[in-house]
Amino acid sequence: MSRRLFAFLLTVVCVFGPLQPAWSAELTLSAVQLDPCADADPGSQPDLSRAVGASCYVLRGEVDNRGRRPIIDTDVFARILDATGEPVLQNRTRVGSIGDVEPGKHEFALRLSVPAGTPGPFIVKNPKARGFTAPVRSRADLDDDDLLPLELGIRAE
Repeated sequence: MSRRLFAFLLTVVCVFGPLQPAWSAELTLSAVQLDPCADADPGSQPDLSRAVGASCYVLRGEVDNRGRRPIIDTDVFARILDATGEPVLQNRTRVGSIGDVEPGKHEFALRLSVPAGTPGPFIVKNPKARGFTAPVRSRADLDDDDLLPLELGIRAE
């Protein structure tokens, strides 16, 4: 009986051994600021001159991965408040995804839609980033596979 148990355990280790658990990892953000999109930015919608809809803003900063491995599927979280102290993004603190983050410090940028007419200046509170140490979803082997068309043109300048 112990021989069967040993064979079963050996099979389990051989089949599932190479899999790594995807642990959550928190990254440090610094120099975070929220600026209006440039007029030439396609997200700014220059053809819309009325006060309804949304205004384009870019959240920029620096992300620091102090680990030795890349962090996968990294999301950015923050509370963004308007001039009156009210949240700009109602009922959510996740502001977007910055994809994979290699070890070290890197600049990032996210495009955000802020309801038109929201009084500025804006305050960014408690910015942080979280990702995983291994993939948590299947991926296409394409460059920038998880970026929307507007995110392809934005830079972390």
